[in-house]
Amino acid sequence: MSAVLEPPLRLHRFSRAEYDQMVDAGIFGPEDKIELLDGEIIDMAPQKSRHAGIIRLIEDALRVAFGTGHDVRTQLPLCLDDRSEPEPDIAVVTGGPRDYLDAHPSTAVLIVEVAESTLSYDRGRKLAAYARNGIPEYWILNVADEALEVHRVPQRGSYAERSVLTAGGRITPVHAGAEVAMDDLLP
Repeated sequence: MSAVLEPPLRLHRFSRAEYDQMVDAGIFGPEDKIELLDGEIIDMAPQKSRHAGIIRLIEDALRVAFGTGHDVRTQLPLCLDDRSEPEPDIAVVTGGPRDYLDAHPSTAVLIVEVAESTLSYDRGRKLAAYARNGIPEYWILNVADEALEVHRVPQRGSYAERSVLTAGGRITPVHAGAEVAMDDLLP
């Protein structure tokens, strides 16, 4: 008896337009924590209070560093490309909230992800998506190690520059006018 070779199963990849239609139709509700990345709908981990508190610390520090002319958006959609609409922990975009009343921003000058249980995802698929779409600067705050991974200069789905800051360190975001102290980002 010969083995029957079955064709590999194919996943259906959603476009951003299809995803938005499903959201508009009420298929997903406000209680559903999801995002679209590379055509796949990803369930996001529930947010613990420590995670939320760290996001607030980063948000406050970045508002000071960037000042006027930039909007620090927390866990809001970013229309990266035709197959990705992630909701990064923080995205710093040019302009202000009124600039995005009719459409989500499609780029950012800085994206920050706070990684507790999602470190490999943030270092892998998210990093590749942000680099592929030309996000000039991507930070991952590695909560377990209390370290900030800074990625700059997007090239071919990755970043050419990577540095790590720990407690006591300081950094000036590429498009900001002021430094950010690591101690202001950590709990």
